[in-house]
Amino acid sequence: MKANGNNNNKKAGAETPPQAKSSSWSSFLKSIASFNGDLSSLTAPAWILSTTSLVEFSSYWTEHPSVFVAPAAEKDPAKRAMLVLKWFLSTLKQQYASRSEKLGSEKKPLNPFLGELFLGKWEDEAGETRLVSEQVSHHPPVTAYCIWNANAGVRLQGYNAQKASFSRTINHIRLPNASVQQIGHAILHIDEYDEDYLITLPSLHIEGLISGSPYVELNRCSYIQSSTGYTAKIDYSGKGWISGKSNTFSAVLYPQGKEKEAIYTADGQWNGAFVIKNAKTKEVVDTYDPEKTKVTPLTVAPIEEQDDYESRRAWKKVADAIIKGDMETTSFEKSLIENRQRELRRLEKEEGREWYRRFFTRTEKISLFEKLAGKIGEQINDSLTNGVWAFDQEKASQAKPPFHADVPFFKSESEESSEVYESARESANESSKATSETASMA
Repeated sequence: MKANGNNNNKKAGAETPPQAKSSSWSSFLKSIASFNGDLSSLTAPAWILSTTSLVEFSSYWTEHPSVFVAPAAEKDPAKRAMLVLKWFLSTLKQQYASRSEKLGSEKKPLNPFLGELFLGKWEDEAGETRLVSEQVSHHPPVTAYCIWNANAGVRLQGYNAQKASFSRTINHIRLPNASVQQIGHAILHIDEYDEDYLITLPSLHIEGLISGSPYVELNRCSYIQSSTGYTAKIDYSGKGWISGKSNTFSAVLYPQGKEKEAIYTADGQWNGAFVIKNAKTKEVVDTYDPEKTKVTPLTVAPIEEQDDYESRRAWKKVADAIIKGDMETTSFEKSLIENRQRELRRLEKEEGREWYRRFFTRTEKISLFEKLAGKIGEQINDSLTNGVWAFDQEKASQAKPPFHADVPFFKSESEESSEVYESARESANESSKATSETASMA
């Protein structure tokens, strides 16, 4: 095992080719503006792709393991709830701003294929914290994850899907933007107190589309509801047309149902520093600054040692082509994976069977979710996530590579159906043609 950080490549996405910066970007904007349906199902041009699959994004929850496990050491329930709020807020920069800060703009992550896995661990003063992330559904796309630190007795599990749409108006200003509704939730459990926290997910929109430098802005609000009777409400606001700061939030922690009797408040920028205060005395009780908080690198197996269904190994040829700016090869290798997946789904349908998930199981309901969600009016929306997903400890204890020995991920051209390769070649040719056309127009 070796520490690879969040990206196995030198870059998480290639520099946008010059020919794609003007006419091709405008053409793409026109295509999504006229698209009728969920944008997550729209195939993006290769030159705006990230080298990272969406299944890796689960790791952003725990890039500061010591902050993740800190609530377990606090005996006071109100202070524990405050520390859970602090941990959640500390994850937002990594989840929603780290990629655009690193690359200059937000890139579209690779759409995970059904059964795709991302496995890793963090090791620091908090001990060992482990991660399992699995793509449990493709239509709609749903990623499930479980993160745990056995020494501290802290465990996070959840799943999420995203429903994207295109809008021409935001904050009453007519500007094109993509809105993303995050569907799903996470539940944090602390063994020492047999305590649970339901975490809802913020909505977001993609700004900067006109300039060709997209970035994420959070909006509306999200909640953290504890089983001990505390509620945290986080309100998000972006930079207004005239005034205000981008990435701003304000949060309040209060006894359930008593929002006007706040115990703690938190204010700042979710991609920067924030302050937590005693709501009554206004005394600062805690602070957080990402510039002063060390990110613990995630350790994953070297690609050559990974299972074929592990994300970085599966997408390696695509990622390499993106970094080189080879859009024709990017389209070919990406289409090859997608076409193989379509073929697998066709065979499963013909044979009346369903893909076997290695670490997670679909359940009818989660009573804990229903109990906590009812306190904040949250809906489970299982029809939008292809069911309710839970980490299956029995499955996990038996899971070992090769994870799907009976379904090889990689095949030679002679082993593959001719339709799979022919379709991939057509996609590559179309990409090459589109690149040539935009180059001649630039």
